[in-house]
Amino acid sequence: ENKLRRAGFITMNLNSNELAKTHGRHLVGGRAPLAKDEVLYRVEFPEKPGALRKFLYSLSSKRNISLFHYRNHGSDIGRVLVGIQVPPEHRGEFQDTLHTLQAAGYQWIEETYNPVYRQFLSNRTAPPKGRRKTPTSARTTDA
Repeated sequence: ENKLRRAGFITMNLNSNELAKTHGRHLVGGRAPLAKDEVLYRVEFPEKPGALRKFLYSLSSKRNISLFHYRNHGSDIGRVLVGIQVPPEHRGEFQDTLHTLQAAGYQWIEETYNPVYRQFLSNRTAPPKGRRKTPTSARTTDA
């Protein structure tokens, strides 16, 4: 990393970035120019029959899923990265949906401001004014 910086390259250490390790390295397609008002969430839930379907149905037909990546390799935990188009005036309602999911065992972390998402997938490059770079909404521990 230091050699690259000395050579004039900009580097980003992603060793502890769960989004990069779990999902980002599998996503190739770049930015979706039509994904307006996209928010990004990493969701983990106990893997059991119907759990993924329940998650998808909970998002409502009113919302467009603009990015979706599901990870399960025989684990007891299902992992989803989902980009959802949620206009600012509907964010409160969407937060209610997330809290309902959390109460049902779906743990989520907002990744909208994650540097991996910003650098490689998002149409936005900086957080909106007045918004912290690292949201504190709901946190889970990475196991």
